[in-house]
Amino acid sequence: MSSKPSPKKSRILVVSGPTASGKTRIALGLAEHLNGEILSADSRQMYKLMSIGTAQPTPEELRRVPHFFVADRLPDQEFNAAEFGVEGRRIIDKIIARGKLPIVAGGSGLYIQGLIDGFFEGAEPDEGYRKLLYDRIATEGSEVLLAELHRIDPVAASGMLPSNRRRIVRALETHHLTGRPISVLQRERVEISFNAVLVGIAWDRKRLYDRINCRVEEMLASGLIEEVEKLIARGYNPELKALQTVGYKEVFEFLNGRVSYDETVERIKRNTRRYAKRQLTWFRNDERITWFPISDESEFEAVTKKIVDHFLEK
Repeated sequence: MSSKPSPKKSRILVVSGPTASGKTRIALGLAEHLNGEILSADSRQMYKLMSIGTAQPTPEELRRVPHFFVADRLPDQEFNAAEFGVEGRRIIDKIIARGKLPIVAGGSGLYIQGLIDGFFEGAEPDEGYRKLLYDRIATEGSEVLLAELHRIDPVAASGMLPSNRRRIVRALETHHLTGRPISVLQRERVEISFNAVLVGIAWDRKRLYDRINCRVEEMLASGLIEEVEKLIARGYNPELKALQTVGYKEVFEFLNGRVSYDETVERIKRNTRRYAKRQLTWFRNDERITWFPISDESEFEAVTKKIVDHFLEK
């Protein structure tokens, strides 16, 4: 997927894997062994007021090692993989300049790809055309604009919902300005100033699913429902992209009286397992990742040391 690494570039370490695989724990250990700082590549951990449902690092973990992209945006502040790539690369350059190792940890494959491979950063905006598109959304509905996008850029449109208004507008605006689909432009890589060493945490599927089920129980015991109630009290719309997330959308339905508590628990577990399966499919397609098997909680330290050795040998 990438050209031969240049020996002149600094290196970063990327820890990937499905949800509940222990990426946060591994990344913390790696940061302490390798004098690193951590960038969360999780498209939901970056939001404030969502610490339980996104399994954000604890305050104690955040004190142990500097973190970036954790609880630094409100749920109604949209952010995408291309923006993450641009901002993340700036942060990586600063970490390297401080003599530290950037360690990227997360399960959002598109965010990791945007960071280490680069996406099209966008043409200069056309404010007039953009306003026209938003006016059309107000009068015609975003479904109409999404249908238009399907005709000119089915690849980009296939990954969007009508609620993704900002992304729909940006894709249509880009086509208007450049005459080319944004999905094509996004594949034209930007210059990357570093080489990435990619590792993955590999659990047996059944053990991983057991961990997911336990985590869901822990989230609910820790106050996930109360967390969602607070979001509602603050006026956040359940249709927000940030809240269309496993755990939150099921609790919204429970609070609306549509499903029972027991069914809510089972839905969160099932949908989280399905999400983990999709994550594994994404990461398994990246041949750059070296996988490190783990079968028990007691093996975290040993696996961390193996990754340290692997990185130092690269």
